[in-house]
Amino acid sequence: MQIHNNFSLKKYNTFGIEAKAKQFVAVHNLDDLKSILKNHALDKKFILGGGSNMLLTKDIDALVIHIDLKGKKIIKEDDDFVWVESQAGENWHEFVLWTIDQNFGGLENMSLIPGNVGTTPVQNIGAYGTEIKDTFVSCQAMNILSQEMKSFTKEDCNFGYRESIFKQEARDKYVITSVVFKLTKRNHKINTSYGDITKELEKQNVITPTLKDVSDAVIAIRKSKLPDPKELGNSGSFFKNPVISKEQFLKVQEQFPDVKYFEVSPKEVKVPAGWLIENAGLKGYRKDDAGVHKNQALVIVNYGNATGKELLELSKYVQKTVFDKYGIAIEAEVNVI
Repeated sequence: MQIHNNFSLKKYNTFGIEAKAKQFVAVHNLDDLKSILKNHALDKKFILGGGSNMLLTKDIDALVIHIDLKGKKIIKEDDDFVWVESQAGENWHEFVLWTIDQNFGGLENMSLIPGNVGTTPVQNIGAYGTEIKDTFVSCQAMNILSQEMKSFTKEDCNFGYRESIFKQEARDKYVITSVVFKLTKRNHKINTSYGDITKELEKQNVITPTLKDVSDAVIAIRKSKLPDPKELGNSGSFFKNPVISKEQFLKVQEQFPDVKYFEVSPKEVKVPAGWLIENAGLKGYRKDDAGVHKNQALVIVNYGNATGKELLELSKYVQKTVFDKYGIAIEAEVNVI
């Protein structure tokens, strides 16, 4: 376990931004993690997962601990369900594909989301009508100060829309080390009602979709709209879809009759941020190497050498433009460092 000084994080963030860590270490097991946290108790620390949900706007003046814990296993099963535990450092998409290969259902709609398993509960990631909370059972986490392990149940996590306890009162207090999911072994709940999945399946002449069919459809849709971070720096969706009151929405709809929306409750409506940005004329907008993606307005991209500050300025410009036109505030989903 080697600690590196003045270490480049360019390969460790999906925006591909050049930023330096004062110190950097990768941990591959719990003993290493415990040792690092204990021996550097007084040092500033920064926990790094897959680097997929952060925008680095400066160098990290801290010890960056990269969580590279690997492994997955079945811990329990019955005739209908299987409980699978994945270590935090497993690549999320590869883990999803593995569950599909085993014919375990529940994660297929979240195929091709960038990042690692350990960060999925933090954001309560979701796509195409499903979220982590739908299959999440529990996660193990190490207390940064005491190095004691704690188990968080679904109820403990207080999941909301791109929210959890790990973004609120437990923020910067724990390192998630593994996650347990409860997946179906049969009678899978195939969900094709959200977004363009049905259209994509029709295009592929699929009438009775399997888990793999749904996953393949999601992958095809995402690839058509979202750039590959290895080719064009990005972190997927940069903004949350705003949830507004029904009263506010009706005023917006009166002025913009073609506005897209989803009813969240009798009193609340979710408006797609991508629609707001695109119809504000910003889809494909670019300033130097920072831009709004030409195929998906929710995605901010680094065309090569944009700095984190330039990408942040672009995001603020997008937020202001949308607010000025619709009176709707859109929040960043990405963590700005």
